[in-house]
Parts: sequence; C-alpha cells; structure tokens
Amino acid sequence: MDAPKHPAAGPLSNRIAALVLLAFSVIYGVAGSGIDYAFSSDPLGPRVFPVLLALLLGAFSLIYLFVPGQAESWPQGTVLMRCLALPVLVLVAALLFEPLGFAASIFVMTAGVGRIFGASWRASLIGGLVQAALWYVIFGYLLDVYLPVGDLFAASRRG
Repeated sequence: MDAPKHPAAGPLSNRIAALVLLAFSVIYGVAGSGIDYAFSSDPLGPRVFPVLLALLLGAFSLIYLFVPGQAESWPQGTVLMRCLALPVLVLVAALLFEPLGFAASIFVMTAGVGRIFGASWRASLIGGLVQAALWYVIFGYLLDVYLPVGDLFAASRRG
C-alpha cells in the first residue's frame, strides 16, 4: 500500500492554529470585559467568566505557539466536509436562534449533527425532536431559564 499523496501538516500548521486561537481569545476577552452590570448584584459580576476563559485560552495558545508538537495530516474528502460542516451548522443554528427560538434552533443543530455523523434522515429528525424537547424542558421548566420562542412564533401567538 502506498502512503497518502497529501503532505503531512507540520509545526507551521500548529502555529497557525495557535495564532487563530490567540486571536479568538483576544476578541473574546475584549467582548467579555465590556459586559455592563450593576455592581450591587454581584461583586465579581458576569465579566469574570468570559475574561478568565479568554486568559486561559490565550495562555494555552501561547504554549501551543511556542511548543507546537507533532501535527496530524489535514483531513481529506468526506472527513474534511464533515469538519467544515459542524461550525457552519453551529453558525446557522445561532443565526436561527432569534427568529425561530430556542427549541427550533436546537432541533436544527441536533438533527444536522445526526446527519453529519451518518444517521438516517428519520433518526436525525427524531433525535433532533427529542433533543429539542428535552433541552427545552430542562432549561425552561426545571432550571427556570427564560428561553426565547422566536420572532416567528411570538408573532403568531399575538395574532
């Protein structure tokens, strides 16, 4: 058997990934530090968690930048398509969150993940429906978290 014809990724590939993660940590830290809150509600406030995560991601990114280690070869074909489809699916679900609401966006994401990982349409749709209902019950009723119903469904409720 011959070895694959595509070149193996080297330390440069890891360093590029480290720089991208470092940029994400800076953006996340700046966004997190800009969260406004009333000091009387909590002395630490909601800014601490995102800023702490940004600092940790930044520190680990710097370690990864200077000690890149061994790199795996880049995925090819179907595996590459699956790797690219996941972040696109998360972005689509996030964009659908406000117009369609929590349950519908979670349904789209979980059904889509099922399809990406090879489930049949039927299994993906049933799994997405069960997941959406489960998470809606957990967050909406058990944890009493406000979950948006979405602009589309809110408009139909008013009329």
